[in-house]
Amino acid sequence: MKHIIQKYAKVLLISGSALIFAGSAFAGKTHLTMGMVLEPPHLDPTAGAAAAIDEVVYANVFEGLTRINQNAEVLPALAESWKISADGLTYTFKLRNGVKFHDGSAFDSADVVFSLDRARSEKSTNAQKALFAAIKGVSAQGANTVVVTLKTPTGNFLFNMGWGDAVMVDSASAASNKSKPVGTGPFTFKRWVKGDRIELGQNANYWGEKPALKSATFKIIPDPAAAVASLMAGDVDAFANFPAPEMAAQFQSDSRFTVKVGSTEGETILSTNNLQKPFDDLRVRQAIAHALNSQEIIDGAMFGFGTPIGTHFAPHHAAYVDLTGTYPHDTEKAKQLLADAGYPNGFKATIKLPPPSYARRGGEIVASQLAKVGIKLEIIPVEWAQWLDQVFKNKDFDLTIVSHTEPMDIGIYTRPKYYFQYRNAGFNAVIADLNVTADPKKRYALMGAAQAILAKDAVNGYLFQLAKLGIWNKNVMGLWENSPVQANDLTGVSWKN
Repeated sequence: MKHIIQKYAKVLLISGSALIFAGSAFAGKTHLTMGMVLEPPHLDPTAGAAAAIDEVVYANVFEGLTRINQNAEVLPALAESWKISADGLTYTFKLRNGVKFHDGSAFDSADVVFSLDRARSEKSTNAQKALFAAIKGVSAQGANTVVVTLKTPTGNFLFNMGWGDAVMVDSASAASNKSKPVGTGPFTFKRWVKGDRIELGQNANYWGEKPALKSATFKIIPDPAAAVASLMAGDVDAFANFPAPEMAAQFQSDSRFTVKVGSTEGETILSTNNLQKPFDDLRVRQAIAHALNSQEIIDGAMFGFGTPIGTHFAPHHAAYVDLTGTYPHDTEKAKQLLADAGYPNGFKATIKLPPPSYARRGGEIVASQLAKVGIKLEIIPVEWAQWLDQVFKNKDFDLTIVSHTEPMDIGIYTRPKYYFQYRNAGFNAVIADLNVTADPKKRYALMGAAQAILAKDAVNGYLFQLAKLGIWNKNVMGLWENSPVQANDLTGVSWKN
């Protein structure tokens, strides 16, 4: 680690002596270059689980009936208003007039029917089909009114419609959105230089208030050292999710930058293949839980940025239950559990680590911690596309580390084919009750019960809640401090005059 920090220090010294920011230089500037660690596998948020997709296109290129702001509030988007029936089963959406897709075609109720029916169909490739499971039917009543009927009351329905997975698409361009996204948002897709950058331009025909930015570039920079250098040199204006937390103090002491430490929905977990031996044995998973030391991982991999968690739930949520004490760090207890499970000398396994620094650095610490109880891990670095194919899609893994950044996604544990392959009928029943419950107190109680089941079953190794470390030029205004959804929303971004 020492040589890495020395490398950063050199970059800072060289860049700091070569670059002077002048506030007046940014007056009237209308372009922003945003750094990103991961390159999206494609650009269709309705057909992929990667957070990097939404980080480029959510609210910028694509819009939904509703949208979520940085305070997790549900706001009108393509639906300017809605009415909910007394029994909570019928939602009548009034759509905005005069909205057009980027290719010039009109947006109307037929597009809403197409988008929602497509998302919930049997052939759907939507990564969050559960968002649409409660829908019984969707019908158009004229060009500007859509009626959605539900099978059961769904307390989070308007919030669900604000996810990136629920954006509206045009039937004529839906098939090509992965490479040439066509939405209704304030920015249009211009160019994607694979491995380097994605370029957006202003939508001159946008239905709403036009953003101050006329163009934006998302620059792909997976290496932390390169991320530091790019900010210091002014090649990148901002990193909404900065990958080198060990350098935060240096940027905080530099008057040229703004540093914001916010919260995310990113539960960072040691994802476990629950159907793969020996991880199908609860005692083995419990042993892993006792072997892990979350604070050591936070300090070593994230330089203190992060909050320990004991289950799959964000600590900033009002329904959060602190279950970090369920399996306290205890190597002797871990060894005993492994012996009880038939592994007195431990065992060998693999851990596949995607590119983010929390995974690569955290994986090394996890491997060291598990080695102390006899679990010897072979570390296999994989690129993001490989991770999506091998781990997420084909379940070809023992262990991995990833941040689950979808909001309120505890329901993923009900999916038997989800990549960590957890099955518990009791948990499923709790989530089923939660899905039809609107009363906040009852919902919170059910959320607490769900959290407790996951913690007790040690489904995954629950490490920490990912902090949102944002660093950008001090003259950039309007970037999100928190991330209640996966987004780099540029609609309110401007340069200080």
